[in-house]
Amino acid sequence: MFVPQLEPVAGSLALSALVAALPLATVLTLLGAARVRAPRAGLAGLAIAGLVAWGAYDMPVGQTVSGAAQGALFGLFPILWIVVNALWVYRMTVRTDHFDVLRRSFGRLSDDPRVQALVIAFCFGALLEALAGFGAPVAICSVMLVALGFDPVRAAVVALVANTAPVAFGAMGTPVVTLAQVTELPLDTVAAVVGRQTPLLALLVPLLLVALVDGRRGLRETWRPALACGLAFAVAQFAAANYLSPQLADIGAALAGAAALAATPSARRPATEQVRAAVLTGAHDADDADDADVDRVDPRPEVLRAYAPYALIVAVFSVAQLGPVKELLDRATQRFDWPFLDAASAEGQRLGANVFALPLLATGGTLVLLAGLGTARVLRVPPRAALGEWLATVRELRAAIVTVTSVLALAYVMNLSGQAATIGHFVAAAGGGLAFLSPVLGWFGVAVTGSDTSANALFGGLQVTAARESGLPPELLAAAGSSGGVLGKMVSPQNLTIACAAVGLTGREGDLLRKVLPWSLGLLLVMCLIVLAQSTPVLGWMLP
Repeated sequence: MFVPQLEPVAGSLALSALVAALPLATVLTLLGAARVRAPRAGLAGLAIAGLVAWGAYDMPVGQTVSGAAQGALFGLFPILWIVVNALWVYRMTVRTDHFDVLRRSFGRLSDDPRVQALVIAFCFGALLEALAGFGAPVAICSVMLVALGFDPVRAAVVALVANTAPVAFGAMGTPVVTLAQVTELPLDTVAAVVGRQTPLLALLVPLLLVALVDGRRGLRETWRPALACGLAFAVAQFAAANYLSPQLADIGAALAGAAALAATPSARRPATEQVRAAVLTGAHDADDADDADVDRVDPRPEVLRAYAPYALIVAVFSVAQLGPVKELLDRATQRFDWPFLDAASAEGQRLGANVFALPLLATGGTLVLLAGLGTARVLRVPPRAALGEWLATVRELRAAIVTVTSVLALAYVMNLSGQAATIGHFVAAAGGGLAFLSPVLGWFGVAVTGSDTSANALFGGLQVTAARESGLPPELLAAAGSSGGVLGKMVSPQNLTIACAAVGLTGREGDLLRKVLPWSLGLLLVMCLIVLAQSTPVLGWMLP
């Protein structure tokens, strides 16, 4: 059995932490400073993690390779299995033009661009984040806003800022599932704590969006629908994360937010010409184009088909949570000793990673696949075409596949070799201030990697180790890293590039960064204060 040392370098915790940080420093430097593409940066970081594990921590080469292989497999299944199938569902709606039907349906809800920003960027963006994530909401929502007449820069900024509150539960809960896996904390507990942090952001983000669209006037005139939308979203996300299923948190929240908007009378009032002229580019031309499109009456069966994929996903996940069904699905989970791996913690306790669980049916990706098969039938996509779209989705995600598998392999090597534990013990010297700094660590990770999933894989084990050393609840700091990470999404180079490419602003990523950075840092400060208060009796009662 391999038992890692906490101070393998000259018997010094500080020097050991410095060496242990080399894999992370490599990834962050290559991505942030050298602007190396994410797949290459991930592979380079993995190589450094392996060298540190073998050279400094005396981890046998066979166990190092075995641990990396387990991390890569977890990246493929269940993480990328979820993303591929979720994005496949979206591609089929585009192929059959039902995505356009859905867009027109949103446009008919209100002609007020401030309300349209809430419907598309916040509610529908959350739904896309729930299904796919990895930049898809930013790309799709910014294009839809431009199609409705928004200035491209404004559309990109609104889409980026809106893509915050749902991120921790995006891609069918992938970030929190990954966090639970790498920290060996119960998924229900981690999801519950995150579900008591990010809903507080959901109360603020809709108000911020209407202010971004139309300044003080927008906030003054549309605060009621914005607040109703944010409150409904927050309540639904909290309820699903704590009492139903973290995989359904964003889907339920998005639908609840949209329903609250539809039920708010002031959201359906026609916008004045002054507002439309101030918000939309070429307002009169946009009016003609929008009216021609929005006034097009889609047959009711086609509208129902446009909403069917999302209804199917909700139905499949809901049924899967029923007691007898859940037990049946769990029986298909395969558990076996991972070959060539026999690792313990620094305290000598055998790690759960020595046994690998393969949830063949009880994983979100398989459930989305079932909903996708139903979607293909409802949208009348021929089997050959549906298979072609699935294969095209895999090809589209090939760079993301390399990035996610390499980052998770790196995370597993760092955790198993003791590198994360060393850094955690060193960071724990911050004591009570660690609660304030935990969201910042998550923000930094997502800002550089572009993924809350990757940041959780990199820093989750570190957060838990530091929490235990400083006497803070490990669930709180693990969740804090993920909740703070969602606010780094809008400033990540990957997301900025996606937004610029989607609205035709290639090369102007710096302009977007300057516009969204103050909001990212401001909301991060709010999250840091929330977590700090939750670590004290002030808000400690909020924790489960």
